[in-house]
Amino acid sequence: MAKYQLLLPKMGESVAEATIIKWLKKPGDYVEADEAVMEIATDKVDSEVPSPVAGKLAEQLCAEDDVVQVGSIIAVIETEAAEEPAKVETPVAPSIPQIQQPVSTAPEAVAATPEPAVAIPGIDQLPKAAPVQNTVALNDSIRFYSPLVRSIAVQEGIGAAELDQVSGTGAEGRLTKDDLLQYIKNRSTNNGHAQYTQPSQEKAAVASPSPAYEPKPEPVKAAVSVSGGDEIIEMDRMRRLIADHMVMSKQTSPHVTSFVEADVTNLVLWREKIKNSFEKREGQKITFTPIFIEAVARAIKDMPMINVSVNGTQIIKKKNINISMATALPSGNLIVPVIKQADELNLIGLTKAVNDLANRARNGKLLPDDVKDGTFTITNVGSFGNVMGTPIINQPQVAILAVGAIKKKPAVIETKEGDMIAIRHMMFLSLSYDHRVVDGALGGSFVRKVADYLENWDLNREI
Repeated sequence: MAKYQLLLPKMGESVAEATIIKWLKKPGDYVEADEAVMEIATDKVDSEVPSPVAGKLAEQLCAEDDVVQVGSIIAVIETEAAEEPAKVETPVAPSIPQIQQPVSTAPEAVAATPEPAVAIPGIDQLPKAAPVQNTVALNDSIRFYSPLVRSIAVQEGIGAAELDQVSGTGAEGRLTKDDLLQYIKNRSTNNGHAQYTQPSQEKAAVASPSPAYEPKPEPVKAAVSVSGGDEIIEMDRMRRLIADHMVMSKQTSPHVTSFVEADVTNLVLWREKIKNSFEKREGQKITFTPIFIEAVARAIKDMPMINVSVNGTQIIKKKNINISMATALPSGNLIVPVIKQADELNLIGLTKAVNDLANRARNGKLLPDDVKDGTFTITNVGSFGNVMGTPIINQPQVAILAVGAIKKKPAVIETKEGDMIAIRHMMFLSLSYDHRVVDGALGGSFVRKVADYLENWDLNREI
């Protein structure tokens, strides 16, 4: 029997740690090659860790809720292969095929201004993997924090209830290291001690590190009402993140929504004409989503001040046009993968990018880098039969476009012989935008520009 050391794989360029959510296999269970062994989470996505070999799970070297460094040994698997000299290989996340197909070079744009870092003496020098003797309960937090933020909170004795009150300025409103360090600085300068009082149940608890892993008891499920028949359902971690993010967005940005109705008859007829030949040639289905993304990317190039974010009193004009697309998951939750530099992809490249990200999102195969750095979001409410919507801005972006269902409707059209009523394919576009930096003139003109690109679709376009 040979022993294989399973390592935590690399999950993206910016990810150094992950939190163990759940073990899917117990010691003694047989594991097939490529079968998932555990579920992990970063501050971006949840994913599974598969075993590259088949065998029996001999040891679990970390517990649920542990924070583990990329490349660390997380389990030992006994295989049927003959014993070989000890050899550890770092698994690499599966590579994603390059799908960019440039059609033109992007115009010059203003580079984004980096956020100023807050330096607190002593804090930045903390060893990342130093053993902690006194731990503070953070598992009951209503928000999700990166392993580094949680580590600093533990070092400073900050409990979950206190941490939940610290506002975040990071991507998607998350609490960043700088946010926490600034909070600690303000906290410590107030008469030299914290003014926040922790609830009694959250007083610091002393935990004795143990080299042996003992499985945790199953969590107590929420009570179910027996009188009125109502069912109490506890939010899962992703739903809590979404809820927190949505509330933060409404509190941050004064939302305004503008609507436009577009005649997309030519676009519908064109897609109907080419979809079968396109699928046969490219092996991909072409939906309306990549067409909408192309129109949005073109409109952003015309009006780049919609592709910005806000940092205090600064407007950060983004260099890249990275389109986030809201994707519904089988669980009912939502995730927003990003098509990077969408303006540099032609329609074939956009189609492949959309299909790839949507498939991997629904199968839980997204990487952390797949959901970062978005600059503008599209959500297709028409996929649920809705004709229009008023979406909430995906912070720190300043605008989000909702595309409604395409419906056949009688409409007045102009002809050489005069105005006529005809059956046309019509749809509503609705743009929600941050009124701090986007006024009605820009917001209204932008959604009108997107509609113009869709309405003026060339029936004879080659692809």
